[in-house]
Amino acid sequence: EGHGVSVTEDRLPFADEPTPEAPLADPPLPPVQVIRSRRRRKTVEARLVDGVVRLMVPASMSAAEVDDHAVELRDRLVRRHRCDQVDLTRRARELSARYGLPVAPHVEWSNRQTRTWASCTLESGLIRVSARASSLPPWVLDYLLVHALAHLVHGDHSPSFWELCNRYPRTERARGYLMAIDHHTDEPDGT
Repeated sequence: EGHGVSVTEDRLPFADEPTPEAPLADPPLPPVQVIRSRRRRKTVEARLVDGVVRLMVPASMSAAEVDDHAVELRDRLVRRHRCDQVDLTRRARELSARYGLPVAPHVEWSNRQTRTWASCTLESGLIRVSARASSLPPWVLDYLLVHALAHLVHGDHSPSFWELCNRYPRTERARGYLMAIDHHTDEPDGT
């Protein structure tokens, strides 16, 4: 379906396969159609329909409030669509096989993870990747997964941990990319 959002291929290229050196320009954001309802009192709802974000709001809501909700909900819908395009579990298994890392039993996107890019729970083997990472270049997403997979072996950032991470050829470059983003947004690096 055309949602006005570029679709990331489910099978992302590996670091040694050709990829663009610079991230692709962000696709145009879908337009927002505001539908005011007198029956709606407090809630706001957004749906992506035929490439348009339909924002249902109370009739009494101010234009400024509508604008705030429109930006937030449109961005959330676009992120969800991007996440749906990448099978993280399969991607993590491919990286595990390629770089000799353990297989994670559970890998999932997380909408709640806003201060870190990815996390790993050693006890359960659960890896969570922030949904905001869905807009990163594929080679950076691969690094986040390799980093988390390495934590299944070493729960710290010891030299042994970094030996595992450095099996991925673009580790240093991806770390620099993430540091630049985090510095720009004043968020911790979360890696």
